[in-house]
Formats: sequence, structure tokens, C-alpha cells
Amino acid sequence: MIELSILGFLYDEPLHGYELRKRVAALTGHVRPIADGTLYPAIKRLERDGLLQRDLQPGAQAAPRHVLTLTDAGRAELRRRLAEPDEPFVTDENRWFTMLAFLRHLDDPALQAGVLRRRLTFLTEPASFFWDGDRPLRAADFDDPFRKGLFTIATATSRTEIGWLRETLAALDVQSAAPEGGAGT
Repeated sequence: MIELSILGFLYDEPLHGYELRKRVAALTGHVRPIADGTLYPAIKRLERDGLLQRDLQPGAQAAPRHVLTLTDAGRAELRRRLAEPDEPFVTDENRWFTMLAFLRHLDDPALQAGVLRRRLTFLTEPASFFWDGDRPLRAADFDDPFRKGLFTIATATSRTEIGWLRETLAALDVQSAAPEGGAGT
């Protein structure tokens, strides 16, 4: 999740480490705080793999600073990760939100739709937090107001997301069907 965030934010624009850390924390920090011991090793791995480069640039009012820039290989890697996300990026809500934050960088509507269809399939399969044998339990199966709340909130969230996915897929399908350079692009 952290590497996808780094690649995505640097796809938007070159950033120095502190600014990148603030943006990653704003996107994913509510899930897991972003410590320097997490962010900077990830940056070094991506740099070692040739996906980003570090340039020393003069500071506006302070000492020079290292600015991180995505390489062409880094741009290609981000698009690959977006087009072919690992399963947790489709099934885990927090990873999914990170995926959504950068899916616009995958500029092929058909590929974007493929990712959204995977999420829609996941959300429309029978699921539950609790099971009675093979039967998924629902909010009505509990007297406990907290478990009822868990199911009520999760169901409302899923319904909202399913509606958005279907609406967005319809729009992407129109874009995919439009001829190159036509009115739908």
C-alpha cells in the first residue's frame, strides 16, 4: 500500500520526502501511521529498483533538499500495479481506497473498468463477518445492538459503493466503446 501511494503521488508531481510523507499519511495514516522507518526504506527500495530518482535541489529559504521524481520505469510500474492489482487491493477496503486514489493514472477506460468489475464481483458475493455453519449471518440474526450496528453500517456502505461502481462502469463502458478521438473520449 505504501509503495503504491509513493508511486501514485510521484506520478502526480515530483515531491521532497517531507511533502510525500504528509500526503501518504493523509491518505493512509488513519489506517497505519506512516513512520520514517516505513516510508524511507520503501523510497530506497523504489530508488534501487530504478522506479524513482532523487535529485538535490536548492531550497527556497533553507538548505538544499532531495526531490523525488518518478522515472519512466516508475510510471510504467504504477500503471501495471493499477491494471493488475493484487487481490488485497480489491478486497481490503483500505488498500482499495489507495487504489481508487490513483486509478485515474490508468488511462485506458477498459482497464479501469476491469479493476472496478473485480471489486464489484467481490462486493456482490455472499459475505458476512459471522457465519452459522455455511449460512452467513445478517443484522437481523443478532440481539446485540453493536453487532447489528456493524452489519447495518457495512451493508449501507456496500450498497452505496455498488451503486457507484455500476454507475462508473456504465460511463467507462461508453468511453471504451467510443471511437478514438470521438465524443466519448
